[in-house]
Amino acid sequence: MALKRMDNVGIVVEDLGGTIDFFRELGLELEGRTTVEGEWAGRVTGLGDQRVEIAMMRTPDGHGRLELSRFLTPPVVADHRNAPVNALGYLRVMFAVDDIDETLERLRTRGAQVVGEVVQYKDAYRLCYIRGPEGLLIGLAQELGSTKTKTNGEE
Repeated sequence: MALKRMDNVGIVVEDLGGTIDFFRELGLELEGRTTVEGEWAGRVTGLGDQRVEIAMMRTPDGHGRLELSRFLTPPVVADHRNAPVNALGYLRVMFAVDDIDETLERLRTRGAQVVGEVVQYKDAYRLCYIRGPEGLLIGLAQELGSTKTKTNGEE
């Protein structure tokens, strides 16, 4: 199976409203805003109990997205906003894939490790976070209904 696209890039902020305004001014459109919480979300991120306000910003062509997140719980643990442009790392990039299990199998041969668990969100997605090269955080999302989904090794 092939990689389908880069889904979004996540950025953690303190001032969600001001950040939305900034990116609107830049030319992105607010696609949606909500609070994400619950047991499933903590299993994906490995943070346990969490409550996060998010806003999804879309580029005008509809192909690129930024997910802006304001963590209510747990509190933010580090602040890299003042680091120079040559500082190492980023929060994460989310990629949409055809088959999350097959993708994980291939990436594990390159040293990828699942952070929490692969979880299913409603009937919409299967999701997970992995640590890739140099510990970079990468999200994988498989939209359900677009391909056969493996459950307990069965198709």
